Amino acid sequence: MAAGAVLLGVQRLRRPQYWSLAGRVVLVTGGSRGLGLAVARRLVAEDARVAVCARDRETLERARDDLERPGGSVLALPCDVTDRDAVTRMVQEVTDRLGKIDALINNAGTIAVGPVETMDVEDFSRAMNVNFWGPLYAILAVLPQMRRQRSGRIVNVASIGGKISVPHLLPYSASKFALVGLSEGLRAELRHQGIEVTTVCPGLMRTGSPRHALFKGQHRKEYAWFSVSDSLPGLSMDADRAASEVVEALKRGYAERVLSAPARIGVKAQAMFPGLIAEMLAIADRLLPGPTFLSARRAVKGESSASEWFPSWLARLEKRAEHRYNQVPPMQH
Repeated sequence: MAAGAVLLGVQRLRRPQYWSLAGRVVLVTGGSRGLGLAVARRLVAEDARVAVCARDRETLERARDDLERPGGSVLALPCDVTDRDAVTRMVQEVTDRLGKIDALINNAGTIAVGPVETMDVEDFSRAMNVNFWGPLYAILAVLPQMRRQRSGRIVNVASIGGKISVPHLLPYSASKFALVGLSEGLRAELRHQGIEVTTVCPGLMRTGSPRHALFKGQHRKEYAWFSVSDSLPGLSMDADRAASEVVEALKRGYAERVLSAPARIGVKAQAMFPGLIAEMLAIADRLLPGPTFLSARRAVKGESSASEWFPSWLARLEKRAEHRYNQVPPMQH
């Protein structure tokens, strides 16, 4: 009890300072659409000086127009986060044009859906390149200036898939588990240097992102279950609310935030009853589509996977999110 009281006192003494974001330079990777765009909108509303990066120039330009509409000024830079040199140059350009970077939000990500029989080593490599190496490259690029100023905050957007490995998402889950481990370890090593690292693990969110995911095996059926899961109220989370929690976690310097009640319940159940959760996931796997034809290893984007297995009324919230979060060009509205 005495040791517990001492630890509680130390925690209170070392509680991170609450940040006002007004005037602070914040870099968001993957900020052109989905959760990244929603987070950037919140940052603009907080009067932060925002920089976003993404691979697709057209989507990035639409995002910049969206973010500048309220009257702010946003720096939008094309960058492939899997290219370390490109990330280093991008960070330097943000610093040259906006000043020292106060906060980094690693949000860029990729996902492939399908049974493990359809996944190649390249699928795991792609997931690691974007979901793990990309955040690491950005962190290594901003750390020197954060160390010099003995101040900074890094938010790594992982996933509930980095806490519970879900069937048909193995490359994604493996890479997100790696990101969670990196993020937690960095917090311990960087805190004494004045740098707070936060791990954010969202559950299912309505961002419109399934159309850009890759699907393998019976790709139409895989797209159907994945999109419907992402759309159901109660199971999935509104992206604007998720973005608000991400920004709040940044301001407060939290160690970790698991977003959505179902995700928090799942994490606690996994910690308390790992065997039971493993059995439940094995049952879920048997209900998911299997690889039953020769083209099972071919990856197909979600936007090309709609079919009769995907009734539009089941995913109408996800379809609305596609337009709200810049997942489709204006002519497709």
